[in-house]
Amino acid sequence: MQYNSDMNQAHRVYRKIVVKVGTNVITGKDGRLDPAIIADLTRGIAELASAGVKVILVSSGAVGAGRSIVKPSGSMTTVEARQVLAATGQIRLVNAYADRFAEHDMLAAQILVTREDFRDRQHYLNMRTCLNALLQQKIIPIVNENDAVAVTELMFTDNDELSGLIASMMQVDAHIILSNVDGLFDMTGEEKKLIREIEPASKNFSQFVRPTKSEFGRGGMLTKCNIANKLSRLGITVHIANGTTPGILQQIAGGEEVGTRFPAQKPKHGRKQWIAHSEGLEKGAVIINEGAQSALTSGERASSLLPVGVTGVEGSFSKGDVIRICSENGKVIGYGMACCSDEKARAAMGKKGEKPIIHYDYLYIKPE
Repeated sequence: MQYNSDMNQAHRVYRKIVVKVGTNVITGKDGRLDPAIIADLTRGIAELASAGVKVILVSSGAVGAGRSIVKPSGSMTTVEARQVLAATGQIRLVNAYADRFAEHDMLAAQILVTREDFRDRQHYLNMRTCLNALLQQKIIPIVNENDAVAVTELMFTDNDELSGLIASMMQVDAHIILSNVDGLFDMTGEEKKLIREIEPASKNFSQFVRPTKSEFGRGGMLTKCNIANKLSRLGITVHIANGTTPGILQQIAGGEEVGTRFPAQKPKHGRKQWIAHSEGLEKGAVIINEGAQSALTSGERASSLLPVGVTGVEGSFSKGDVIRICSENGKVIGYGMACCSDEKARAAMGKKGEKPIIHYDYLYIKPE
């Protein structure tokens, strides 16, 4: 099959990307993997890699693939059944990719993660080192949630969330989310219309997404839009496109106008990208007064969070843990990496002349 996209052009557009593939792209209704789709996607990734583009693949489909080969006992809990399906299906999923990549003389590697891996800064850095090492060796990392060991509270909302965390961690140029739809559609008129570009200032995506189970459930379009919007604010261009379209990766990387694009704003520092995606991973919280809130959110100058503006400390945390910053009325203002333990924060609370509880370099304030 021939494609019109020039791979040299692709090399100029993006140098490092994350490609997220949804279950509904690579599996049929019976859960069986679609060899033709997997072959096309791996061929596209191989062509991009040969042009010098570093590609990380985040792929769903393990649980779906598991359903085609095993039927969990009815006595199992939902979590137990998911673990069985993931453990058996993951082998089939990764082997399907690895076999196709081998046809292009490429190696693939499997990386299984849980939310906890993103919670600790050292784990986070170790994971980033591993991914960078694989890319340096021109090996394609295939990342998926470790459903076989994850329990409910440690699960990602979906693999859209996981891929967003990976994209932020690796400071990629683009994050490509492949679903079984062509992109985001404007549903406000009589006829749905594909939206080619979404500005970073956009917030209310529910006006474009119909509130059906398939769109608001695990991996729904609203989730994709919110993650895409956050990444674009952090300096990463995001594309939502149809993964069943032949040559879709070459078209996107070649600069063609397909799917829905969320253009990137000015990139933020890597540490702030990590902290920006820490919602749900924080180990404690600090409550701040109006003066501190104004200083942090005004944007007039770089401000660290000082103890004098703190009125409360919640939870148990250590130096280096991510904590939540809240106003006195309970609104979440942002997140940051603690410069001290919760005990020291409580001891310094409300005092002047103390060292910052969160330094500006490790502080992320949520956009209004």
